[in-house]
Order: sequence, then structure tokens, then C-alpha cells
Amino acid sequence: MKRLFVLLFSFLTLNAFADAPVEGGEFKPGDMITHHIADDYTWHFADGVVLYLPVILVDNGELKVFSSHNFYDDNHETVPYQGYAIEHGHIVRVNEAGEPLEDHGGLYDFSITKNVVSLFISVALLFGIFLTIASRYKKNAGKAPRGIQSFFEPIIIFVRDDIAKGNIGPKYERYMPYLLTVFFFIWFNNLLGLMPGGANLTGNIAVTLILALLTLLITVFSGNKNYWKHIFATPGVPLWLAPIMIPVELIGILTKPFSLMVRLFANITAGHIIILSLFSLIFIFESLAVGPLSVAFATFMNFLELFVALLQAYIFTLLSAMYIGGAVEEHEHEHGEEHAAPGAAAH
Repeated sequence: MKRLFVLLFSFLTLNAFADAPVEGGEFKPGDMITHHIADDYTWHFADGVVLYLPVILVDNGELKVFSSHNFYDDNHETVPYQGYAIEHGHIVRVNEAGEPLEDHGGLYDFSITKNVVSLFISVALLFGIFLTIASRYKKNAGKAPRGIQSFFEPIIIFVRDDIAKGNIGPKYERYMPYLLTVFFFIWFNNLLGLMPGGANLTGNIAVTLILALLTLLITVFSGNKNYWKHIFATPGVPLWLAPIMIPVELIGILTKPFSLMVRLFANITAGHIIILSLFSLIFIFESLAVGPLSVAFATFMNFLELFVALLQAYIFTLLSAMYIGGAVEEHEHEHGEEHAAPGAAAH
């Protein structure tokens, strides 16, 4: 067991600092951390083990496809190629001297980056696992779940009973596919990001933005008349307050997905930064006394991040279900009035 931990953290350390920015013998932890939490056109696993990803550009209607290897020399320093270069993590046009041009109109980047590859991997895992589970349910209908079924079934039931049913109500079934997808997508990618060489996909604000936007669209398009009435004619509020309350309610619709986006992005990115910062202490102090302490704290943080990976998937799914539930909720007193009306007329 001890050897396993030594091998694991040796690999983590080598992976983290194999290409750490060093200028004039000075280690730069800020540049190293930024490099590892940001997206990239290459996937760096260890020193000398680099996956160069395809660059796909559309420049004024002209398609250009080539390997990102062309942007790097033998020392893995960025160099211009065919009038393009990587500047601050983005591909830009450059002149003959390699200086970035100000005009980038008509240049569109559709490259397969590290985060995109990680996205494909996670989607393949989701399809592979849940198609397998679905086929086994059909094959072993009425029988007790076994193997991978028995592991995931309690989690699926938890999402259904404790998240969907409790927050959405009788109409929960139509939203179960989305809630299950977003829960396992976030959880899987959080775990993949903790693996050696993993990509920080759920720590990319563009990804969390799309997830939050999906929740917003489902909530808005699911909203019933009671939901919109509460926004545009809040019950119990005087009419003269409507010009104030309506903008506040509309802003509230947008702040909910905004909080979803920022919460997931910030928590996952913060975890990666803390772990890399703890490893950085070894190279900053260059002391044998600091090394074991840094590894011990990094080990603790790594196990804590395993819990955070699941917790953030749960929180995002729970809040999404709450927002959807608020949009489809039927007010009981209104139903009561509708049912009571015929009886009152009869009397």
C-alpha cells in the first residue's frame, strides 16, 4: 500500500512539474498552476509524453487543418506556423516577424483541445456504462441487479426519490433524463480531472455556463401560468410596486443559473489550485522537511476532492431540480377553489 502511494504521488508530481515554467533557475508556481488548470492545444501527461491535438481553423472561409505539434519546437517553446501562433492560450494571426496582428476578423477556431478530448472521453464513458446497464435490465428483467447494475442502481434511485420527486413533484419523470445526465456528467468529469494527466473540464467556465444555460432553458420553457404570474403579478404586492418587482424577479431568473455556473467552476478550479500549490511548496522551499508535509496535505486534499466531486454533482442537480420544481409547481389553493366551485353552485 505504501509503495502504491509513493508511485501515485511520484507520478502526480512528475506530471505537475515536468514542464513547469522556470526562468533563470527560478520556479514560477503561478505560471505552472495556470498552465495545468487551463485548456490547451496539447495534452501533457509527463515529461516527453505529449499528445499533440489537431488544429482546425476557418480563416475567411478557408479550412486549415494541421497538428498542434507545428506550434512547438524541440524545447516545447511556441513558434509561429503558416501565419498563426498561440498567444495567451488562443490562436492568432501573426506577421512574418511572429508578432500578433490586431485584426482577427474572419478567423474561427474549431480545434480539438484537451478539454474537448476529455469531453469526448466522458461522453463515451456515459454511453458505455448506461447502455450496458440498460441492456442488462432488459436481459435480466425481474431479477436482482448484478455487477455494474448493483453499483449504479442505488445512485439512480437516490437521484429519482431524493432529488427529482422531492423537489419537482408528480411531473418529475419528464425531467429525470436531464437530471441523471447532468449528475453523472459532472461527477464523471470531476473524477477524471483528479486523475494524473486529467483535464480540468468542469473547472472551465464555458462548460459550466452551458450546463447552467440548459437548466435555465428547461426552467423557463417549463414554467406554467402560476410561475409567470408570480413574476409579473406577484400575489400580495401592491400594483404600484410592479415596476420595481418585475425587474427584480426577472433578474432573479438569471442569477439562479449564474450561481450554478460560478459555484461549480469555482469549487473545482479551487481544488486543483490548492493541490498544485501544496506540491509547489516542495520546489519553492527546496527542503526535505517541507516535502513530506506537502505530500501529506496534498494527499488529504486529493481525498477531500473525491468527496467534493460527488458533492458538486449533487448540489448542481439538486438546485436544478428545485428551480424546475418552482416553475412547474401547481398551487393547491387554486385547485381547491376550482373543485369547490361546482359544489358551491349546487348549494
